[in-house]
Formats: sequence, structure tokens, C-alpha cells
Amino acid sequence: MKNRIVSRDVEHKADFFIGFWCLMMVMLWSGCSGDAPPAAGAKRPAAAMPVTVADVVEQTVPIALEAVGQAEAYTTVTIKAQVEGELIAVHLREGQCVRAGDALFNIDARPFEAQLKQMQANLAKDKALLENARAVRQRAASLVDKGNVSRERYDQSVADVAAFEATVQADEAAVEKARLQLAYCAIRAPIDGCAGEVFVDRGNLVKANDAEHPLVVIRQIDPILVAFSVPERHLPEVKKYAAKGKLVVRAAMAGREDAAVEGQLTFVDNSVNAGTGTILLKATFANGNQALWPGQFVDVSLQLAAQPNAVVVPSQAVQTGQNGPYVYSLKADQTVELRSVRVDRAAGGWTVIAEGVRPGDKVVTGGQLRLVPGATVKIVAGVQDRKGAPQP
Repeated sequence: MKNRIVSRDVEHKADFFIGFWCLMMVMLWSGCSGDAPPAAGAKRPAAAMPVTVADVVEQTVPIALEAVGQAEAYTTVTIKAQVEGELIAVHLREGQCVRAGDALFNIDARPFEAQLKQMQANLAKDKALLENARAVRQRAASLVDKGNVSRERYDQSVADVAAFEATVQADEAAVEKARLQLAYCAIRAPIDGCAGEVFVDRGNLVKANDAEHPLVVIRQIDPILVAFSVPERHLPEVKKYAAKGKLVVRAAMAGREDAAVEGQLTFVDNSVNAGTGTILLKATFANGNQALWPGQFVDVSLQLAAQPNAVVVPSQAVQTGQNGPYVYSLKADQTVELRSVRVDRAAGGWTVIAEGVRPGDKVVTGGQLRLVPGATVKIVAGVQDRKGAPQP
């Protein structure tokens, strides 16, 4: 009986100490929190959403057609041997840029020098025979009227002169051909350009006009062409503005719009591609700094005209909803409102707005997915300036 009373006293003391320590922990937590818990039914204020914004600006914007183009050489020449022989010299390196008239290759000229000398000797011999035939004809002409020479003999002398004259002409042509073949032994660059891979080395035997084994290909890259296609529905616009003057074309590598180069539209194909429904265009670019390279893909912008006083916003500000395109406009109290807009067109990374916003307004360019009309926002990246806006 006494053991039971002692056990109960121990249990009451343990419960007392546990309750005391729980109370102390609650008091310590309440003192460290600093803020009183909100009253029952109170509504916590909504947190401001972080966003980026940009100004709505008014400026002159180009009316342009965008496409993907490919650079191609202005002129391409495949260098082939015009005579057969041993290649005894190679004067260029692969990839080297050359000027018109620069030496490229030399073929062994000795066989052609010998042939030229032979043709010159034949010409000299036949010229001597011609002079003799002319002398015989002259003597026959003076004697035929006196009856000392028959008419038949005189006619033969006339025919001999004509035959030797023809032979001399043939010899002169043979000499010229031999001289030309000798000149072909020295192969020179026909244009300014850059050489590609050299397909033959010194010591090889080359054939004349071998289509399967050219010596090298030279491409002219200054100026250079950029070919691109636009949908056929734009053909009337292109023809309309091209009739007023040369159209400017801008080309840049993807992601390098700041390094765009300018050229002029110089070619409109004479038919629409029936398979793709597009029309092929080409622009010519001065390429002294070799910013463009044959085969390179570039983003092309064909500038048709310029639209003054256009209202533009960054394209990332324009969203699409069930009722069409819209933007979030920033109000003075740092809340946003949803505005439906009517989009005119895109111009690079900017969008021309026909209705819905005015110059001086600020629109949200980042963080729209978390917004609702009337939401409070906090600008985290500052107001974007006009740098990078489209230029006419």
C-alpha cells in the first residue's frame, strides 16, 4: 500500500515538470517572434510581384520583310588545265586570296615550245614557196601575151600562188595555236577571289579540260550575294517599292543583329517557285571585311519603306489571350491593368501597336504569368530604355 502512494507522488511530480517546461517554451517562442499573431479572420496583404517594365515609345519604324538567307559567291570559277602535261609548279596555298592575273600553276612548257618552233619552221618554208610561186606567175604573165607561155601554164601558176597563200594562212594559224597552247602552260587567276582546296600537287600529270578533276575553285567574295525567298503574296509590295529606287537589305548572323551589314536588292527571279509558293531574291553586299562567307546562313531584313510616328513596345510585352493580344500596363499606384491591344506588325524584337497603348505608358515585359488585373508589382530590373528599338 505504501509503495503505491510513493509511485503516485513520483508521477504527479513528473507531470508537473513536463507542464512547466512546455509553458516556458511557449513563452520563449512568443517573446522571440516579436509580432503578435493576426486576429482571427484578418486578411494578410498580397505580396508585390516582381516584374520588368519598358516604356511605350513613338518613332519611325521600318516596313520590312524578314527571311533567312544564304550567302553565295558573286562569281565562281573552276580552274582546269587547258593543255595536258606535267604540273611543275603550284604558286598558291589553299584558302589564299588572289588577284586577277596572279600565277596559280605551271605546266611543263617544253613540248609546246618545240611544237611552236616546228610550226614556225613550216610557216617559213611555205612563205618561201609562196614567193617563188608569185615570181613564176609574174614571168608567165609577161610571156603569155607574146605566146611564149601557154595559157594553161599561166593558169597553173596562178593556182599555185593561191594554194601557197592558203598554206601560209594555215601555217600562221598553226603557229598561233601553238603559241596559245604554250601560254596555257602558265595558269593565272581570272578573277579576284579566294581559293578553296587545291586538288593537285606538283608532279602530277594533268589532262586538258578534265571536268572530274579540277585544279582549284576560286570564289569572288567582294562583293558577295545573299539569296533569300519571300512568300509570293509580298511580290506586289517588292515590285512597288523597288520601282521607286534601290531597296536596302540588312543581313546578320543569328544573335549578332548589332553587327548587321547593309546591301541592296539586285535580283528578283522571273518566276514564282510553284513547289514552295515563294519568290527568289538576291542582294549584293560590299564585303571588304569578309563579314559574310559563301554558304553562311544569315537573318535577312528587306527594308521596303519607313512608317513615321509608330507606337512600339518590346515584343515580349505582348501576350495572347482568349480575346486576342493584350499587355499589362503599369499604373501610378504600382498596380497593373490588362489592356487589349491591336497589333499592326512585328519589327525585329519590337511590335508596332495600332490601338491600346500610348507613348509614355509603361508595360510589363517580364513576369506576366503571375499577374492578374489589379495586382501590386515591384520593378526589379528598372525601366528599359529605347536602345535597340527598330531603326528606319
